[in-house]
Amino acid sequence: MICQECKERPASLHFTKVVNGEKTVVQLCERCAQEKGEMFLLEGDSGFPINALLAGLLNPSFHSTASHSALGSQIIQCDVCGMTYQQFADIGRFGCANCYSAFREQLIPILKRLHSGNITHGGKVPTRIGGSLHLKKKIKENKNELAVLIEQEEFEKAAEIRDQIRSLEKKLAEGEEKTE
Repeated sequence: MICQECKERPASLHFTKVVNGEKTVVQLCERCAQEKGEMFLLEGDSGFPINALLAGLLNPSFHSTASHSALGSQIIQCDVCGMTYQQFADIGRFGCANCYSAFREQLIPILKRLHSGNITHGGKVPTRIGGSLHLKKKIKENKNELAVLIEQEEFEKAAEIRDQIRSLEKKLAEGEEKTE
């Protein structure tokens, strides 16, 4: 494929932009991409580093003004490695594991935006391996729900949940007998 800009060199970079639901595909050679500013290369680097992507997501100009206006002129800094939130936003990676805790309040809105409103990871277990784990998790959820229903004195619903728990426990016991 030929570069859409210069129409001379082969296109080695393919950009897909989605703006307001409208998709645009641009095919450029490296030279035209650098001239147009479409590619974020560090000196001597030949690719798009993940740090640049993260730094772009963090949008340092927005977050630094938001954190300064909310906290006056206080600079948020990690107690262990000394990294500031602004430094993190500029380079897109933490200095140490403690940075997650130090910048927690600033990270929550970013994580919500990236993960469709979720800020916790529930994890996944493959169905074929975690059959009993899924049953145990469902039993635990039902027991929690049962406790709430009993506390609220909704005994009819509680009896239904109790029956579900017994059924799940029976399935779990049958599954464990088969594996032995």
